[in-house]
Amino acid sequence: MNPRSPYSSPEEQAQYYKKQRDAREYQRRREQAKRKVLLIMIVLAALLVLLVVKGCGAIINALHDEPATETGISALFQSPEIQVGDLTFKRGYVATETDMTAQLDDTHIISSNAILINPADNTIVAEKSPYKIVSPASMTKVLTILVAAEQIENLDDTFTITREITDYSFKHDCSVVGFEVGETVPVRDLFYGTILPSGADAALGLAIYTAGSEENFAALMNQKLEELGLSDSAHFTNCVGLYDANHYCTAYDMAMIMKAALENDFCREVLNTRVYTTAITPEHPEGITISNWFMRRIEDKETLGTVMGAKTGFVKESGNCAVSYYISDSSTPYIAVTINAFSGWKCIYDHVALYNYYAP
Repeated sequence: MNPRSPYSSPEEQAQYYKKQRDAREYQRRREQAKRKVLLIMIVLAALLVLLVVKGCGAIINALHDEPATETGISALFQSPEIQVGDLTFKRGYVATETDMTAQLDDTHIISSNAILINPADNTIVAEKSPYKIVSPASMTKVLTILVAAEQIENLDDTFTITREITDYSFKHDCSVVGFEVGETVPVRDLFYGTILPSGADAALGLAIYTAGSEENFAALMNQKLEELGLSDSAHFTNCVGLYDANHYCTAYDMAMIMKAALENDFCREVLNTRVYTTAITPEHPEGITISNWFMRRIEDKETLGTVMGAKTGFVKESGNCAVSYYISDSSTPYIAVTINAFSGWKCIYDHVALYNYYAP
């Protein structure tokens, strides 16, 4: 039984979960009804404006325009994107609280900082000190692959691992894929190696391939943070997630970074991969099989949907942390970020709790 549950038996816990889900479903339906009423009012107001400004004849013409045109009522309500089945999102990178935003405590969420957002409508579903400045640890690598993916055109190009890269990884006691000095690998494998085993050798390889040096790559990362509107509270100095006083962000920032990464088709594919085998090389004639620890361990936990991508991290200053992407059984998308759990498993259970309690 979940050690955080205040109930003494599985039956009581199940009843509690059901009541919580029923309450959330009721609130969700109320919110949907409110949104429908608001949409109808907006449509009526827009029609009134068109009547006054363009006259009845303009409205008739607009209604008969082909859907692809930029005129008429359809253009007036054209969305800068959303969708959800097979993603798309966008509509900016500012998530806001609502009257329904839950304030989390230690009852269900052990992590010191947490946030759950709906990236489709940019609402904050639940939060716990989400704006505190923290070290993002290896969650940093979500931005690493996003920046690299936006710069690199040929994923089948190759990169040769250098002594500088392996020494860096050894010096800082980093997780690695296991590439050897002089090994030439496809750039594509560097992406998977950066996320699945959190390989510093792959991440640094991506940085050097993309920008010539880690320093230059960090400049690109900060440029991306500014583009996303996060530069007031986020600043990165390395592509790996090593602790540095000037390497920081908030749980909220990391949720927005994850949203942007998910909107990139290749990044989304990498983040959602459980197991991957790198290309055959003379140094590794069978390739290297790597896996996403978080994804493989959360998939057998009972949730009401499916986790579709994740990245973990750990530095002693931030404890165990993770960012994950989830689609509920009702096809609603969610991004969860938790920071400073006291073990990797507690981190996973916090994500399970966020999804089960607050993501119907």
